[in-house]
Amino acid sequence: MKAGYDSFIKSVTNAIWKEGGTAIINLEEIKTAERRLKGVINRTRLDYSNTLSKISGNEVYLKPENLQKTGSFKIRGAVNHIFHIDKEKGRRGVITASSGNHGQAVAYAAALAGYPATVVVPENASSVKVAAARAYGAEIVYCGKVSTQRRSKALELAAEKGFSYIHGFDDPYVISGQGTIGLEILQDLTDADIVLVPVGGGGLISGIATAIKESKPKVKIIGVEPIMSNSMFLSLKAGRITELNTINTIADGLRSNKPGKLTFPTVQRYVDDIFLVTEEEIKTALITILERGKILAEPSGAVTVAAVLAGKIYYQHKKIVAVISGGNIELNMVAKLIASNCYII
Repeated sequence: MKAGYDSFIKSVTNAIWKEGGTAIINLEEIKTAERRLKGVINRTRLDYSNTLSKISGNEVYLKPENLQKTGSFKIRGAVNHIFHIDKEKGRRGVITASSGNHGQAVAYAAALAGYPATVVVPENASSVKVAAARAYGAEIVYCGKVSTQRRSKALELAAEKGFSYIHGFDDPYVISGQGTIGLEILQDLTDADIVLVPVGGGGLISGIATAIKESKPKVKIIGVEPIMSNSMFLSLKAGRITELNTINTIADGLRSNKPGKLTFPTVQRYVDDIFLVTEEEIKTALITILERGKILAEPSGAVTVAAVLAGKIYYQHKKIVAVISGGNIELNMVAKLIASNCYII
């Protein structure tokens, strides 16, 4: 699997510049992605939160990517990658490995382009996310429970059948697509001080951080990870990519056992800090923004709000944007959280 993944990384670095031998996407790539996505995705707007602002002593705005097409930010990267593929190659098919949201996005984008799509999902994948990918026309393949297992299977099928493989986060086109969120944030809040971003494998925060830091270096970029799935936090602390042996978090979209080869150096370069949140803090955030803000977020999308509600933000009187990365959550999970004793702020 390692050889196949290394070959994939080498094959997709042609569209990015290199510094010190490390592949990093740049602002111009993100602006190109913005033009490619125009009219295809939803242009989400910032939503001021009275509740979070009062609690934190800051001006807090939400970037509601739960209202994005396919229900998450992932459509940005998927469209950017798929729409650049040579049509003859695209007609052979595209494939990805995904716990859910990226798979839905690839299926949707492939359908727009007229390409067949295959999504390799974990055996415990969200039924809602799998059903959505199927509804967009994708073939579903189940494999294992950790990201390395499903990625290995997807690369194997790509080599066997000539499919174009689309990594969920460690791909320059995907990262550039996600970076368009950063451009939109600066367009809507020109004097933003801090941007909070959910962190799994690092594709979202790599794109947003590149867009913002290369435009306005003084804006702080802070990642938020579940404490039970904190590979980026540990990797930054160690100064090298560190792999988790076990992951146990309700935030299924952030279950990455290690950062990517492209995302890790980008996060090292541009991200100012990583905050960790507990499972209970994530649940509280999800229910609170549903109750107070009428925003339905999935656990992965609610981690930034969790950081604010739990008092992890030690800044005052700042303009803060919290990215809500997605809203694809099973309603029975919401019902269980409401029926439990989850505290509402």
